[in-house]
Amino acid sequence: MTTRATRSPRRRTVVALLVVLIVLVAFIVRLVDIQVVNAEEHESDARSLAMEVGSPLYGTRGDITDVNGATLATTTSVYDAKIDPKLAVQGIKRKDDAGGTVSVGWPELAAEIAAVTGQDAAEVEGIVTTAVAADPESRFAYLERGLSTEQYRALADLHLPFVGFDAHPHRTYPDGAVAGNVIGFVGSDEAPLEGMEALQDSCLQSSDGEIRYMRGLDGVVIPGTEVQDPAPVDGGTLQLTIDRDLQWYMQQLIAEQTQNLGAESGSILVVEVATGKIRAAAEYPSVDLNDIASSDPADRGSRLFRDSYEPGSTFKPVTAATAIEAGGLTPLSTAWSPDRMEFPNGAVVNDSEHHEAQNLTLTGGLVTSSNVALSQFGSQVDPATRLEYLKKFGVGEGTALNWSGEPKGTYIPTDQWDSQTYYTTTFGQAFTVTAPQVASVYQTIANGGVREPLSLVESCTAADGTVTEPELPEPERVIKETTADQVGLMLENVFAQGTLAEDIAIPGYRMAGKTGTAQKVDPATGAYKDNLYYTSLVGYAPADDPKYVVLTAFDEPKTLRLSAANRPAFQKAMTQVLKHYRIMPSDSQTPLLPVTQ
Repeated sequence: MTTRATRSPRRRTVVALLVVLIVLVAFIVRLVDIQVVNAEEHESDARSLAMEVGSPLYGTRGDITDVNGATLATTTSVYDAKIDPKLAVQGIKRKDDAGGTVSVGWPELAAEIAAVTGQDAAEVEGIVTTAVAADPESRFAYLERGLSTEQYRALADLHLPFVGFDAHPHRTYPDGAVAGNVIGFVGSDEAPLEGMEALQDSCLQSSDGEIRYMRGLDGVVIPGTEVQDPAPVDGGTLQLTIDRDLQWYMQQLIAEQTQNLGAESGSILVVEVATGKIRAAAEYPSVDLNDIASSDPADRGSRLFRDSYEPGSTFKPVTAATAIEAGGLTPLSTAWSPDRMEFPNGAVVNDSEHHEAQNLTLTGGLVTSSNVALSQFGSQVDPATRLEYLKKFGVGEGTALNWSGEPKGTYIPTDQWDSQTYYTTTFGQAFTVTAPQVASVYQTIANGGVREPLSLVESCTAADGTVTEPELPEPERVIKETTADQVGLMLENVFAQGTLAEDIAIPGYRMAGKTGTAQKVDPATGAYKDNLYYTSLVGYAPADDPKYVVLTAFDEPKTLRLSAANRPAFQKAMTQVLKHYRIMPSDSQTPLLPVTQ
């Protein structure tokens, strides 16, 4: 028997279910109306109450690394903080400690923002009030640009719905001045301005994208409205041949030596004999890539790759190679050599120091660096052939570096040689070269007569992992291996028997090389300047199994004006190279050749 007491709970349950069902049906009907029947109308209404916003998506410029993968240049982010003035002046509500809500006005919020950005609170407050005064509907103003990641995070942690951010790439150089003149730098817009940043921009450059979305009146992004088109693409990683640790040492060394000599500038170049790869290219003055503005504009490029000069005696080995290969001479060929000689065509050639006349061998001409002797040996080959060999060794041809502004070197056509030029070309005058070209000459001799193209780039690795190696000219045979061996042995004797022997010797290692002192030419007059020189010293070791070429050079040294200026720098640089790469000592002594007969 069903009683009223038992019917009542059941009836209430049925009524409750009916109510729930009616509400559910109402929701479904309304949802169908919104999503299907009147979807376009409702979407239009929503969009009329929202604002479309676009923000750039920046691709990241590629890193530059050394040969071992150490980062030399990278891109981080800085942030521009932007604000919605119309929302900002309304303030916000926050929970208090008791669990309630409190209103926080714009002046107080402005003070919180200023504490993060480092601005004055009144300045931040004024950005918004000024914008609203000009336009009560203002929805955009910049708070501060160039915020660090730490500032960005601190400001984001305030959870202000009217504050947004745009991330911008910022180029930074972890080691500052290390390889600064090689790496180069970019402008504020990341446009490459110098060095490898400019030369290898095709590897490093990125492409930007954009993201667009709808934002409600409360500043909140409307879900599902984000569209990314186009997508950003990161730049590639450029790996250089430079060895960062060796580069750092060479920069410290050249800075110290240049200052000690009172020179205008100094440079050190280290080249791997077997590959032509440049392992260090140090110069002073240098540039701190994180503080470009503090440097002299003249110091921001690379003098090492852009300056040209008359090489002087460092090119006498080219004369020797030409005389052996095209003139049939040997290291023991002789020439009677006083310290001054007037030749039949009227040209007068002097040695740098007074000495008694002696019957110098070709080896002796190099050991004593006699202009008179080299003039006699070199002139046994006709001018056209001599110029041909200068060009074969790179004069006027440039290098494979393709450095921006790199000179190719200059020479005078043989039909324009005067009586003096006929002889001065045999001892490194009347034509110009760059330091890399000189280093390339010694790399060629050390490498058995084969020139490997100089290079600064190992590879470029694109964002998708594709690795591209640089396209370089094929190695080129410049002189016969037998010629290179003979010239190399004579250069060993320069170091073993010359005035440099004690100053540059490195115990246990056979070395070969030559000094050079070139008078500087006054561009205004075309005449040589008095007592102003470009001095250099270039050599390789171990001479019996050549691994590395080292070149040191100073522009206008004051305390020591001649080639002696290079001795400490070269000795320390070569010692460090041999130590750094753990090169085994020589297992024999330099065979000494006669200097005179």
